[in-house]
Amino acid sequence: MSSKIRILLVDDHSIVRAGFQHMLLKEADMEIVAEAENGGEAVELYRKVKPDVVVMDLAMPADNNSTESSSTAGGLDAIKRIILDDADARILVLTIWEASPYPARVAEAGVKGYVTKRCAQNELVHAVREVYSGRQYFSPAISEQIDADGDSNCDSSPISQLTRRELEIFTLLAEGRSVNAIADAIFLSPKTVHAHRANILRKLNLTNGSELIYLALRSGIIQT
Repeated sequence: MSSKIRILLVDDHSIVRAGFQHMLLKEADMEIVAEAENGGEAVELYRKVKPDVVVMDLAMPADNNSTESSSTAGGLDAIKRIILDDADARILVLTIWEASPYPARVAEAGVKGYVTKRCAQNELVHAVREVYSGRQYFSPAISEQIDADGDSNCDSSPISQLTRRELEIFTLLAEGRSVNAIADAIFLSPKTVHAHRANILRKLNLTNGSELIYLALRSGIIQT
């Protein structure tokens, strides 16, 4: 029986996966047992190979059939589905996304760790070992932001008012996706998506999609 940490590596860019694979495979106690490039594939491979640790980006397509650009919704949905299948899943988020409210919401979803792609190799390796050992590891900057979000009665980011589902739909709307496309992607009716959109605009005191996109850009939720 292998004594190595069996890792499922999830990122939609093959060159990025290759870079992090190179970093992790330098360690004698780690091996990559599978790689996924979208949320649906990550869920399927998790069920198939039962990795010890999932190292996962947030921004990726939902599945192989998606014609839309990568978004944090793909990663968030995959996390939710994996944890629904296995409450003990050890997921380490490795992403560029540092803006509130993503760290707090991802932590609430049940991930065991969160580091950014700017982290040094030794921090990534340490994070994998901590998560594998059943502990949590959140990089210092991420921990500070989660604490700040939790301690603040009036969060600096208005987006933090949104529920997890509203945050998912907000992100997809900010990327310019239509209500019908969102409904197909997340298995809701267009009527339900329209209702969520109305609630999102009301909560954020916005009047139209252009204002929503501007807020998303200003908050670092989407990038130009």
